[in-house]
Amino acid sequence: MTVMFDSALAALREIFSPPFRNVLLKSLGMTFLFLALAWVGLDKLALSYVAVNHPWLQLALTYATGLGLFIFLAFLIGPISVLVTGLFLDDLADVVEADLYPPDMRGRAIPASQAILMGVRFALVSAGVNIIALLLLLVPGINAVAFLFANAYLLGREYFLFAATRFRPLEEAVDLRRRYAPQLFLAGLFIAAFVATPGLNVLTPLFGVAFMSRIHKRLSKTG
Repeated sequence: MTVMFDSALAALREIFSPPFRNVLLKSLGMTFLFLALAWVGLDKLALSYVAVNHPWLQLALTYATGLGLFIFLAFLIGPISVLVTGLFLDDLADVVEADLYPPDMRGRAIPASQAILMGVRFALVSAGVNIIALLLLLVPGINAVAFLFANAYLLGREYFLFAATRFRPLEEAVDLRRRYAPQLFLAGLFIAAFVATPGLNVLTPLFGVAFMSRIHKRLSKTG
């Protein structure tokens, strides 16, 4: 467990480095631009289907629509930022690996088609967990625990696979992930803590890459 805490602290320091800050600013800018465009488009679409003659009803409908869109798009911030940041994951991994490996031992960029697939999968996992969390808000006592455990398993798995496939074929990466499933679940709890913390959740992809790159290196040595 001490190794994981050390890796987590090193990853935290890394995500505030200039290369990571640049990716964060670009991904946030693209995310909020997309959300703003989605807000305008969905707002106009929703209001175009409802015709109300009374001004006060129209005003109430406008506010209700705006509130509904705000809640809906708030849950999309995480998945969209994950998808956007996925465009830069290889660049971030290069930065991390430069601190971890000699130049001739660093990983290779994932092929574009596989990188796109991974980015979409990251976003779908993030969206799925957010939807589950929303539903579990109605179930007192298990909502927080279920949310934390689901994030630990799913995000720990996905970020480890990304880090591992830079060094080995996908089949070998999956086999390594299965071999160290308990350790990766514990590592995933660190990533889940980011997701569960408002404000920090947009940093999840940056922390996930920096953290799991270090975990992969340590597990590769023991494997």
